Amino acid sequence: MLEDKNIDPMNLNKDLKARLIVDMLTRLVVHYGLWFTEVRHQMGMDKALNALEKSTKKTVSIGLKRVADILDFQLEDGLPKALLDLEDDKMNALMAGVAKNWLVNDGLWFQAVEFDHGMNDAKRCNDSCWAQFSPYEAFAIKSFLGLDEACGLEGLKKALNFRMYSLINEQSIVDESTQSFVFQMNDCRVQSARKRKKLDDYPCKSAGLVEYTYFARAIDKRIETECIGCPPDEHPNEWFCAWRFKIKKSK
Repeated sequence: MLEDKNIDPMNLNKDLKARLIVDMLTRLVVHYGLWFTEVRHQMGMDKALNALEKSTKKTVSIGLKRVADILDFQLEDGLPKALLDLEDDKMNALMAGVAKNWLVNDGLWFQAVEFDHGMNDAKRCNDSCWAQFSPYEAFAIKSFLGLDEACGLEGLKKALNFRMYSLINEQSIVDESTQSFVFQMNDCRVQSARKRKKLDDYPCKSAGLVEYTYFARAIDKRIETECIGCPPDEHPNEWFCAWRFKIKKSK
């Protein structure tokens, strides 16, 4: 704890300045998220996503330019040249690393609530979080891939391959017909870790019902989701959870 109440941040030693910069970046991320959450609360998800898209493009562009000028690194087409120059295996490792950090972040938030308030509150917060994150992730992927509003099951297949989970878990798709397919999570990083520790599966069905239903509906509002099996359900060794996606036939 800093005892001098009049201390100037610019006069801190390097260690404290570095810690303060990391803390400031954390505040930036939290403030960014709170803006989105509040606009969603006040104006609805569609308007919040639209505002998010507009603000993000400008925020990232301005932020990268400012940091590049200060740290003296080059930008190319608005992206760090050092990132563009990475070897393919390094870039793949970085993508996987970001996805793993996302999963760790999710787990640590869960534990922070669970350890202080119990499993029920943690699961309630978790399920509600997925109700917001799944539509956002679908929106982000649709924008990245340039998918049409009515992209159908083929669009959903592409989108599922670009989720955070796709970079750290093993998944597969089984076509049933032109009107449906089954998505399987063959190896789940969380469940596999529990299995190695000889623990029961984590009962994630309540979150999964929210996660997959909201994601599919955000990709194409005509798509319906059915749970084939998800812990605590019994499941074969080939997958931990499986979901059927169907599209309503046009009348």
